[in-house]
This record gives sequence, structure tokens and C-alpha cells, in this order.
Amino acid sequence: MTSDDERDLKILLERLKQEHRDLDAAIEALTAVSGSDILQVQRLKKRKLQLKDRISQVEDEIFPDIIA
Repeated sequence: MTSDDERDLKILLERLKQEHRDLDAAIEALTAVSGSDILQVQRLKKRKLQLKDRISQVEDEIFPDIIA
């Protein structure tokens, strides 16, 4: 992997982590309001899980497990 590729992956990783934090805050805000849209909360939680999986994939690309 070139240094440009690694830099791009690190930028992507930070963007994904920020989106994950934003979703967490949105979910928390929606659940704090009574009468909130349960379906919307479920969709946000599903998106958050997808982001978590993508974050793990990107981290594995940047920091591969090397078994010696």
C-alpha cells in the first residue's frame, strides 16, 4: 500500500468515525423525546451498525494482522 492510499484510508476512517458519533447522538436525541419515530430510530441504528462494520474493514486495511 502506498502512502497516498494509507492517507486516503485514514481520512475515510475519520469520516466514518465522525458519522458514527453523529448517528449515536441523533439516536440518543430521538430516544429522549417521547413519541419519537421508532422506525426512524431502527433505521439509524442499522446504519450505525453498517458504519461499525465498514470502520472495522478500513482499520483492517490500514493495520493488517500479521502473524509471524
